[in-house]
Amino acid sequence: MTDANVSNRLEEAFVRCRDLDVPLADRLQAFANEVRRLGPHFQAAVDALVSRLAQSSAGATAPQVGEPMPAFVLPDEQRRLVRLEDLLDEGPVALAFHRGHWCPYCRINIDALARVEKKVAPDRRHIAAIVPDRQKFAMWLKSDAKAPFPVLTDMDNGYAMTLGLAFYVGDGLKQMMVSSGWDPSVSQGTDNWMLPVPATFIVGTDGIVRARFVDPDYRVRMATEDMLAALRSAT
Repeated sequence: MTDANVSNRLEEAFVRCRDLDVPLADRLQAFANEVRRLGPHFQAAVDALVSRLAQSSAGATAPQVGEPMPAFVLPDEQRRLVRLEDLLDEGPVALAFHRGHWCPYCRINIDALARVEKKVAPDRRHIAAIVPDRQKFAMWLKSDAKAPFPVLTDMDNGYAMTLGLAFYVGDGLKQMMVSSGWDPSVSQGTDNWMLPVPATFIVGTDGIVRARFVDPDYRVRMATEDMLAALRSAT
């Protein structure tokens, strides 16, 4: 099977899994199963990456529950500068780090977040996504999911680095990703091949982390039910 055929098959699988009427975890697992079936060598390389990150405790130093969330000023998809304080002025917020528009798992997750945000918005609780993508790609990610929340750009993973979330992909997996049509250097505008560990932080209006989900396995994300419960209980 050619690289183009693999890329097309993966995109078709993404659409099927994104549109499943099942919990987020099941949608993500369904896509992971498709990737393993279509490219077992690629998935084996991903397993090795996840193992390496887990052994190095990637993301373990990110803000813990009860600690303050470090401040930031990041541009949104409209190039408007957004501060953490601006978001907290509107109420407790879920900050969800994603790898980028090119990542099918992130697109499935953003779609799930867009579906549930309306459940907490009336109570002045909301969501903000953070990606290392340039503004054009952040806008595409937001548009594809019809997301009502901002998608903020963390250029060169600067903010993610301060939180201990950024890591280098590795040369072997880099080649496999490009062959599968997933090239973050295009959307990031840099060839450093650094990505953030996907993570979600629920931050109260006092700037304190109320709940967190950090997992070096990007195929796993915070359950939307857990995120909603943490947002509702945040002060």
